[in-house]
Parts: sequence; structure tokens; C-alpha cells
Amino acid sequence: MRVLMLGWEFPPRIAGGLGVACYGLVKGLAYHKVEVVFVMPLRTGEEPPDGYRLLGANEIPIPFPSASAAEFGEKVRFYGVATALGPYMEQIVGPTLEFSVPPPLPEATEGVLHLEFTGRYGPDLLGEVYRYAFAVSHLAERETFDIIHAHDWLTYLAGLWLKEKTGKPLVVHVHATEYDRSGENPNPTIRAIEQAGLEGADLVIAVSFYTRSVVVERYGIDPAKVWAVHNAVLPKDRAPVSRPPSSRKVVTFLGRVTFQKGPEYFVEAAALLVPRLPEVHFVMAGTGDLLRSVIHRVAQLRLGARFSFTGFLPPAEVERLFDLSDVYVMPSVSEPFGISALEALRAGVPVIISYQSGVAEVLPHALKVNFWDVEALADLIYGVLRYKGIRPFFIRHAQQELSQLQWERASAKVVEAYQSLLP
Repeated sequence: MRVLMLGWEFPPRIAGGLGVACYGLVKGLAYHKVEVVFVMPLRTGEEPPDGYRLLGANEIPIPFPSASAAEFGEKVRFYGVATALGPYMEQIVGPTLEFSVPPPLPEATEGVLHLEFTGRYGPDLLGEVYRYAFAVSHLAERETFDIIHAHDWLTYLAGLWLKEKTGKPLVVHVHATEYDRSGENPNPTIRAIEQAGLEGADLVIAVSFYTRSVVVERYGIDPAKVWAVHNAVLPKDRAPVSRPPSSRKVVTFLGRVTFQKGPEYFVEAAALLVPRLPEVHFVMAGTGDLLRSVIHRVAQLRLGARFSFTGFLPPAEVERLFDLSDVYVMPSVSEPFGISALEALRAGVPVIISYQSGVAEVLPHALKVNFWDVEALADLIYGVLRYKGIRPFFIRHAQQELSQLQWERASAKVVEAYQSLLP
């Protein structure tokens, strides 16, 4: 079986759990002898090779000029896109697909066009999504595959376009929805792309039953074609770093500092804890649109001496942070899964997670709290830090739970999903 997998992140270029999950899944599929070609916007050569093939959309040669190209200059405009991508496409991009080509412009006489990508979440993200879809559509003539597997809204248009050109089954993998990211005010363009991808897919994989319910209820997708396959965690490949002797207790928040992750609830719980635990210190690792307001709130509460803001941390530094942490807190408002909780448990750190997270479905012994209940959150943190019997209890049960959450098991369910679509 050969799978053409479309994703926006892959180590070492990751911004969150999406890249970690894609890496774990392709390694798991390789274990089951599934041949995977993983297509990302930009391949740098730093990615870990391990039983799969990696391809950058920037490497895909596009014949040029072509009958569909009406204009070439500062912008390239292609007609007929709405027809190719189905009824939702015209609502999303209009009757034409237009995108800029960063200078220097390629010479038309070369006969091929290579598009440029950053692979980042910048101001031109939608433009990159459209360019990615157009570039990937040209793999229909260059690659052979049995299944198309698209991860998150960023690659849904590319998956739809490939399905239209090849007739191959399309699986879309939902790691988060626009309702998770933006609450009740979803971006209408992203929401429309998600609707088109979910409706056009032959099968939908959600990372939890929590996310499956969002897909069914918010997007009106037939429950029969939505599978829930939980994420997993890769085995730890190194020993913990020795911790310097200190009486200070470290409470950690790791993730994007956005509405979805509930950073403000972490800060308010900290304000309740500081008078009770003079030795406690809080670390917020990550960046996001709420970071400035969170720092302002910490200053307003006069907690500056008790807080550290690290910014984004690469994987090696995340592991180091977990080695230094006494408890990991994930107070997400809406968390489709939450791989970071598994990574903390893998490092032997007790976790406190919100009931509003998919990972709560697979961690029966984790401490759980409603994201908005800052008093209960503060009490749980206090209990973990103050009572010595709690930590070994959770570490013991965590290892039992993690033993069931391996990518070989999760990918076996994905293979089963693939097989349900093939003759």
C-alpha cells in the first residue's frame, strides 16, 4: 500500500503537536510496511529520514506556460479552479486562483515553474495554502499511490484537487478545527475550507472522540465516515538530565499562548497559589497572540519574580524543561488531543489537564479540572506539590497508560481505515 500524505509540519520544523503527530504516524505506518510519501511545503534536508520519503512542494516542477495560466507577472492567475475543486471552491477563492510569485520570477522559457514556500504561519498563509494545493495537484501525473491522506485544513484543498484528478480515496485527518482555535468566531475562509475537506473526504480521522463530536455536530458530517484514532507518543530515547538541588517547585505551561490553550487560567491559578507556596515558580513556554496581555496580567498581579517566559522551545529544550518540572498544567479551553501531556508523563511529570481535552479520554488517572475553575486548578497543583505520595502514584499509572499509547498501535487503526476504502 502506498500513501501520499500531505502535511504542513514535520520535525525539525514544528510549531506544535501537528508536526509531532505526523512524524509519529509515518514512523508507525513504516512499521506496518506502508509506503509513505510525505509532502510538506518546504523540505530543508534536516528532517529525520526513517522508512519514508519526504518531498517539498517547492521541489515539484510545474509545466509552464499551460492552458490554465491566463496571466504571468507579479502574480500568476489560474482559471478553472472552482470547477476542479468542487462546489465549495468558488466560495473560498472565487472563480480564479491567484497567488504571488516571490522574486526573482522564473523564466518562462525554462518550461517549468517552481513555487516558493516558507512553510510558516505568516501573513501570507492563505496564499501559501493555495500555492501548495496547486503545486501538489501536479503530483497526479508524477506519483503513483493508493490513498491520499491530508492533515488539517492547510492541506485539504490539495487533497481535494488530487482526488479530483486521480479518483483516489481521500482521508482527511482532523488535529484541530477552527472552533478549537477561534471559539464561536471562526475565520469564514478557513471554516469553508474545513467544510469542503470534510464533505469531500471518503473518510475522516479525528484525534479523539471529543474532536469527532465537533466534526459531526458543527460540520454536519455523517458519523459513519468519522473515525476516532487517538494520538500516541514516541519512546523516550535518552535518560533524564540530573536536576540541581533546589527547594524551588516548578509548574509548567507549554503551548501556544492563545485563547484555545487557556493561558489566562494558568496565571489566575498562580495568583491563588503564590501566598500558599512561597517556593513555587511558574514557567510559560510558547508564543502567541495573547502573550503580551498575559505578561501584562502577571505584572498587574505583581508576580513577575515568580514567572519565566521562555518563548518557543525546540523539542530538545522541551525535554529539558520537563526534566526540571514538578507538575505540568494544560488548562485548554478546547483541546482536540494534547500530545504535550503524554510527553510530560513520559518524562515522569504529573499532569493536570482540562476535561475539555481529547487526551483526557486516554488518561484515566490524570488529574482533571474544568478549564475555567481556577480555584480547583490551584488546589490540584498545591496537592501535587505538597503531598509526596501523589507523584509516585501518578508516575506508576502513567507508565501503564503510556504503554498502550504507542504509534504502532495507533497506526494499525489508520491502516484499517485505509483498507476499508480499498477494493
